[in-house]
Amino acid sequence: MRRGRFFTALAFCLVGIAILFSLGTWQLQRLHWKEGLIAAIDRRIHAAPADLATIESRLSAGQPVDYTPVTISGRFRNAEERYFLSTFEGEAGWNVYTPLVLDGGDVVFVNRGFVPYALREPARRSAGLPSGPVTVTGLVRIPPAQKPDYFTPDNAPEKAEFYWQDLAAMGQGVAIPPGGRLLPFFVDAGPGRAEGGWPVGGVTVVSLPNDHLQYAITWYGLCLVLVVMTGLMVVRRFRRRG
Repeated sequence: MRRGRFFTALAFCLVGIAILFSLGTWQLQRLHWKEGLIAAIDRRIHAAPADLATIESRLSAGQPVDYTPVTISGRFRNAEERYFLSTFEGEAGWNVYTPLVLDGGDVVFVNRGFVPYALREPARRSAGLPSGPVTVTGLVRIPPAQKPDYFTPDNAPEKAEFYWQDLAAMGQGVAIPPGGRLLPFFVDAGPGRAEGGWPVGGVTVVSLPNDHLQYAITWYGLCLVLVVMTGLMVVRRFRRRG
């Protein structure tokens, strides 16, 4: 290999090593961040339920409230249910989101849990439609800011069918009492079956992918391969000169 070509190849190899090493280090940093986030959420989930005022205060202060237990009371507007495509124990169906009118007039959507396809219509599970005051303990869930990805189907608000939690669209047509507002989060009801068996609560999925260690090993492995190849190239060059 000519001198000029050798040093050009060496420069490319060194740059590649630096890039691969940086990517591996970045993934390790992401790993530590993700582990901290998972631990924080786990602590939050197992904390004592807060009241609504505490949740709103934390939100106003910019503090994380996702997956925070909360206890709320009010009356369900069963005629304004929304349905989110879901599965439960291998069966396809819907999660039922029902507006809960709180004592002060504010409204929050409660994910009451899962019903099979055949029981989507409220008339088929009338025993599980409370008309009086209720108290719900569940987890606060912050809705996504936008559609998760291109492959997620579009919501169909006109049919009350949703494939991602677009709170603004879900709130269309909901009767808000005078002076009230639609709160900017959902509440996933805790485990338990409604009267009559449906919906089934406790369907919150806590899943935070954590593949950063695998990615770090991959980048560091490629870096090591390139280091070895670069070393062999340098050794071969100097052997030829000798």
